[in-house]
Amino acid sequence: MIKKILIANRGEIACRVIKTAKMMGISTVAVYSEADANALHVKQADEAVCIGPASSKDSYLRGDLILQKAKELNVDAIHPGYGFLSENAKFAEACALQGIIFIGPTIEAIKAMGSKSAAKQIMQKAGVPLVPGYHGDDQNPDLIKKSANEMGYPVLLKATAGGGGKGMRQVWSEAEFNDALAAAKREAMSSFSDDKMLVEKYLTEPRHVEIQVFCDNHENGVYLFERDCSIQRRHQKVIEEAPAPNMSDELRTHMGEAALKAAFAINYSGAGTVEFLLDTDGSFYFMEMNTRLQVEHPVTEMITGEDLVEWQIRVANNEKLPKTQSELKMHGHSFEARIYAEDPNNDFLPATGVLRLLKTPITNAKVRVDTGVEQGDEVSIYYDPMIAKLVVWGETREKALARLETCLQHYAIGGVTTNIDYLRRIAGSAPFKQAQLTTDFIERHNDTISTATNVDVDTYLPAIALGYLLSEQKGSEDDLRNTAWNTHDNYRSNLIHEDSIELLVNDKLHTIITSMTSPNTWVLDTISKQHIVSGSLTNDTLSFTVNGLKTKLPIMFNNAEISLFTPQGMLTAQIKAADLGEIGDDDHANSVVAPMNGTVVALLVKAGDKVVKGEQLIIVEAMKMEHSIKAPYDGTIAECFFNTGDLVSGGVPLIDITANDTE
Repeated sequence: MIKKILIANRGEIACRVIKTAKMMGISTVAVYSEADANALHVKQADEAVCIGPASSKDSYLRGDLILQKAKELNVDAIHPGYGFLSENAKFAEACALQGIIFIGPTIEAIKAMGSKSAAKQIMQKAGVPLVPGYHGDDQNPDLIKKSANEMGYPVLLKATAGGGGKGMRQVWSEAEFNDALAAAKREAMSSFSDDKMLVEKYLTEPRHVEIQVFCDNHENGVYLFERDCSIQRRHQKVIEEAPAPNMSDELRTHMGEAALKAAFAINYSGAGTVEFLLDTDGSFYFMEMNTRLQVEHPVTEMITGEDLVEWQIRVANNEKLPKTQSELKMHGHSFEARIYAEDPNNDFLPATGVLRLLKTPITNAKVRVDTGVEQGDEVSIYYDPMIAKLVVWGETREKALARLETCLQHYAIGGVTTNIDYLRRIAGSAPFKQAQLTTDFIERHNDTISTATNVDVDTYLPAIALGYLLSEQKGSEDDLRNTAWNTHDNYRSNLIHEDSIELLVNDKLHTIITSMTSPNTWVLDTISKQHIVSGSLTNDTLSFTVNGLKTKLPIMFNNAEISLFTPQGMLTAQIKAADLGEIGDDDHANSVVAPMNGTVVALLVKAGDKVVKGEQLIIVEAMKMEHSIKAPYDGTIAECFFNTGDLVSGGVPLIDITANDTE
C-alpha cells in the first residue's frame, strides 16, 4: 500500500501530484535543485530534499541520487511527472530493484515506446495505421537523406528518443536537409543523450488528435476520449482542447479502439497517450505513444470528472481501474492555454526574469490554474519556460472559449515577457472560433494573430497617472519612490497645488497637468480633455474612478516605469523620457548579440572567416531549445567573444563582423 510518494520532478506537475496525494491521505516528498530551494512544490510537500545544482543533468536527471534519497526517507513510490525521468526505462528498472513502486507503465512498455522507430514497428505489427517513413537502425546520413528524397518533401525529422518538440525539424527541400539533420541530432543529444533519428512524410494539413488511455494490471483498459492539440509552435503545444471539434462518434470510437490496440500490444499499465495525425479525409495515423501523464491531462479531467493522478496511484497500488468504458461519459468542453515566459514577437524566444507581478483569474469548478510559481519567483534559463496552465470548462465549445478569453484578460504577469496577449489573439481569432484546426495553424494564420494588441492609450492614461500620484502620496517603498524626479509637494488643505507629469507611452510623450481637489482625488488635464480621477492602491491593484466610471486593474511599478494590465493588454508608461543610451563606436556596433541568457553549444566560425548573410555563426541553447544565430550581412569575422560551453547573458555581443565594403 502506497503511503508515501516522492515526486521526481519540479514545478506545476510536482504541485499537481502533491494536491492529489494529500487528498488521498498520502505523504509527499519533494526533490529540488539549488535553484529551486524556495520553489512552490518545495513549500507544498510534507518533506523536501536537495538533489544538486541548478542544471537538470546534475539534479532532476540524477536518478541514482533521487533513489538514494527515496530509500533514506522510506518512500513507497516515486511519481516521475512528465519530462526528466518519466520515460526512462533504466530509472524505472532501478526503482524496481530497490523495491520502490514506479508510478508509471511497465519497464517493457517504456522500452517498447521509448524509441519512436521501434514503436512504429510494433504498431505496424499490431495493425495500427502509420505515416510513411524510415524508422530503421542504420543511421547513415546519406541513407536518411535518400529516404527523404524518395518520400518527397516536406518531411519531418524526429529524434527517436524525443518528445516535447526537441530534436525535431521540418525539412522543405533537399538543399536544407543536411543542416536540419545536424541541428536535430545536436538538440537530441543535448536533451536525451541519444541522437538517433527517424524521418517521415510531413502531412500538410493534419490535426494532432491524441487519445488518453488507461490500463491496469488485471487486463482492463479504457480510453478517456480525445484531445485536439493542433495549436503548436516549434512542435510544442500552445492551446489544447477536449473533446476534439467536429469528431463523429464513429471516428472517436475507431481512434479510441486503435489506441487501446496500441496499448494492449505492449501489455500497457497506467496512464498513456496515443498520438495520431488526423487527415482531412478522416484517415488517422499513429505518431507516437507517450508512456506517462501528459501536460494537457487537465482538459480530459474537466470533461470526464476523473482525477487521472488518482487513477495512476490506484493502478500502481495494483487496484483495478475505477471505471469501465461504458461508465465513462463526456460532459461539456474544456480548453487549456499554456502560459509561457517567451516573446511571440521575437520568434518565441524564451524569456527570463523575476515575476514581479502575478495575478491569476479567480479559480472555481470551471476555471483551474495549474502552476509551480508564485509572485517573486524567478524564471531561469535552466528549465522549461512554462509558467502555468490555464484550464477552463463550459457546457459547449463556444461557452468554454468565451470563458477562456475572459480569463486571459484577467491574467496579469509583470517582470517577464509572456505569451498571454498572443494566446488571447489566438482564442479570439475567427479561424480558431470556427475550429479550423491544423498543426500549422499558427503559421497559416500568422497575419491574423501576430499583430500585437493596441491598448487605447487615451482611455487608460489617466489611470496610470493616478497610479503614480497614489504611489507617491502613499510613500510606498517600491523603486518608483527612490527615483530622483520624485520631488513635489503633498496635498495641503485649502490650497490647490498644480503639478505636471510627463509619461512616455509607445514613444510618444504625454504631458498631464495635475491638481488635487481633495485627498485621493485629482483633476487631470491633457491636451484634449479634462478628467476627474480618484481611487486607491492596494496589493498591486489600482481601484480607480475616471469621470464617474469605476474600474479595478492590476498595476506594477518598476523603477521609472508603470505598467497597467488592461483588458486589451499591458500598457507601460515611462515617467519622463528615460535615457536609454545609444550604441557608440566603441560599443561593438558591428556585433551579433545573444538573444537571451543561455549556453553556447556550437561556435561555427573563427576570426578571419568570410561569411555571407544568413550563414549560421553560433548556436545558443536556452530552456532545452537551440537558437541559431546567423550573419546579418556579408563580411569577415573580426572576433569571437565566447567558446562552446560558455554561459552568455541576453544582449551581450557574441561575435564581431566587419561588413564587406559595398563601394
